[in-house]
Amino acid sequence: MSNLPASTADRAETHVDVVIVGAGFSGLYMLHRMRKLGFSTRVFETGGDVGGTWYWNRYPGARCDVASLEYSYSFDDDLQQEWNWTEKYATQPEILAYLNHVADRYDLRGGITFDTAVTGARFDDEAGRWLVETSSGETVSARHLVMATGCLSASRVPDFPGLERFRGETYHTGRWPHEPVSFAGKRVGVIGTGSSAIQTIPMVAREARHLHVFQRTPTFSVPAQNRPLGRDEILAWKSAYPEKRHFARHVARTGWIPEPAIGKAVETAPDALRQEFEKRWATGGSNFLYAFSDLGVDENANRLAADFVRQKIRETVKDPVLAEKLIPWDYPIGTKRICVDTDYYATYNRDNVTLVDVRAAPIEAITETGIRTADGEYEVDAIIFATGYDAMTGALTRLDLTGAKGARLADKWDAGPTNYLGIMTTGFPNFFMITGPGSPSVLSNVVVSIEQHVEWLADLFDYMRAHGKDRIEPTREAEAAWVEHCRALAAATLQMKANSWYLGANVPGKPRVFLPYIGGTSVYRQKCDEVAAKGYEGFVLSSAPATGASMDRKRA
Repeated sequence: MSNLPASTADRAETHVDVVIVGAGFSGLYMLHRMRKLGFSTRVFETGGDVGGTWYWNRYPGARCDVASLEYSYSFDDDLQQEWNWTEKYATQPEILAYLNHVADRYDLRGGITFDTAVTGARFDDEAGRWLVETSSGETVSARHLVMATGCLSASRVPDFPGLERFRGETYHTGRWPHEPVSFAGKRVGVIGTGSSAIQTIPMVAREARHLHVFQRTPTFSVPAQNRPLGRDEILAWKSAYPEKRHFARHVARTGWIPEPAIGKAVETAPDALRQEFEKRWATGGSNFLYAFSDLGVDENANRLAADFVRQKIRETVKDPVLAEKLIPWDYPIGTKRICVDTDYYATYNRDNVTLVDVRAAPIEAITETGIRTADGEYEVDAIIFATGYDAMTGALTRLDLTGAKGARLADKWDAGPTNYLGIMTTGFPNFFMITGPGSPSVLSNVVVSIEQHVEWLADLFDYMRAHGKDRIEPTREAEAAWVEHCRALAAATLQMKANSWYLGANVPGKPRVFLPYIGGTSVYRQKCDEVAAKGYEGFVLSSAPATGASMDRKRA
């Protein structure tokens, strides 16, 4: 728990312009922008302090897979110049320290109610306002409701039979304790081999008496080649930030700055192909996937990259039988989020690490003393669930959100999330999502995408105030066209060939819809700017009924 006051509700307004849900990268910047524009605002945060994803994900080895010099705010050059990152890929504690610095620097904590979850919200048709309910019992009326809940915040543990009977310790990587956890001398089971598992496994293996890794689907991972940042490198970035940020915002497809592709893999001579892959492998990070322009759309090109990584796994893992079990075969590389690791494959050379193939022998139950598969029981003292999230939609559909005329968001999205620009959904006036489904979000440097969304919303709210408008909602035609556009773009790639969390495939019963926008951050930004320039084309803006309080026109 934080030492900060648990709630500011007794001195905060209950009738505001904007309610923001979440106090991570999105919520902090949204609050900052609303204050600058003079909108009254409340922020509710489930956690005891700021940080969002980086407040909760404290598991061993937690680290960002976007370079630290790019994974940061760009809205204030003084902030960019004064903060110094220490490593190529920042650890969770360093990112959390950065967000605490931001909260302190801009005096944001006073606008946040901590240790308080938003449990639901209902749109009042007559007043044209959202009534937001919280876990403290408080209800706040807001003209606008902004969901800054993050793409990977709704953690998920599969419904294993017998879990409640387990006598040992249990953890989820996305809800890690704030107190130190020791695995010294313990038998540990890790269920899952996705991004968080790949960071956790090498760290736990160094400490545990024995580690069992329960793998259903092998994962492609490339080395981080992490290292300390030198002073000259940091100064060079800081001096070039204006140009680099402009490139990330307006040119790069991903919102970060990859090394340019050198051509098409299928048109490159074998020696040159291998040389480029080797160079990027040695440099480290997901730049590997951008070596050639056709890796995401051409199966033959993709196979060349996948085969390179498969051979690297064979070269690293000493036991050839074990190496083959760690090699993915049934989906193209990059169609599940490629992982960035430090010593992941080498960890399987340790005598105290055992891989358990639960595709061949599925987990049947959690017992009092361990994990039982079809091949037998593995006794463990602790279980780490690295089982991921109900990504992108779970944080929204788990809430009781009711829009105009009693429409429930969970019902509307029963067959998949429908929206316009990934920002709004019809039937839910004045309800906004930052990096929601249908936006670049998880396929980008998410901080770049967050800043774009926050700035677009800030401009929208200012525009509405200036023009005497209180209500906005996308048209059904614009929403349908955007959903089809997103679907068509994804269908033209290899993304639909994997059962990934991008498609919701990790959640039983979740509709198989490609959730993020794959057209690129620069193209997406241009589209959003065009919509705004045309008076918010595709949206209907109107004035609230006379009985509803206006959006503080007195401030305009």
